[in-house]
Amino acid sequence: MAETVDEITINFEEEGLLVREELDKVILSRGAWTTILFKYREMDRARTDYGPVAFSVRRYKKTGGEYKQQSKFNISNGEQGRRIAEALLGWIGDAPAEPEKPAAKKPAAKKAAK
Repeated sequence: MAETVDEITINFEEEGLLVREELDKVILSRGAWTTILFKYREMDRARTDYGPVAFSVRRYKKTGGEYKQQSKFNISNGEQGRRIAEALLGWIGDAPAEPEKPAAKKPAAKKAAK
């Protein structure tokens, strides 16, 4: 398992063969909960060749000093990815990115009256 976000990969080997090849990744968020978008392809064992490019959005949680996958959503082909991107762009449009909100402050404890 990976100890840092940059070490996280979806490369997967089986019996010395790279079955899933990571082609690229974009770290969408960092922290105890991390989200990464991967570009990859998988080995088609029948043809002994890699299949088409696919994409995956994965969430990881850091527990015990290591990142562990919590969930994933696979985008099986470029057309599906294009449709997702178009939908997001339609919803977001040209609106500027919203600034991150600062963490909420805990209310100060009230002092007891004397």
